[in-house]
Amino acid sequence: MTMKVEEKLTRNAIKNAKESHIRLDQTICRTCVERPCIRLCPGRLYSQSEETGEMVVEFAGCLECGTCKIVCVRKSVSWEYPEGGFGVQYRYG
Repeated sequence: MTMKVEEKLTRNAIKNAKESHIRLDQTICRTCVERPCIRLCPGRLYSQSEETGEMVVEFAGCLECGTCKIVCVRKSVSWEYPEGGFGVQYRYG
């Protein structure tokens, strides 16, 4: 039986810490037009608030791949692994 990537991702377990392990520099985000974090995050965790215009990241579903830190060439994203015992537990690689 072959599983699609999306199916495998739904089987992951994530234990979330109280504090986000991802920080954004809103000053830098305001000047970014491309918004690669929104387009390229495999967990689709990034969005722009319609009310405030600020970038928002829902860290609770983070796959800990580091894509956001790599694609943000303006260096707005400060990303670290979650503290011990928290984060994603992959069930299917």
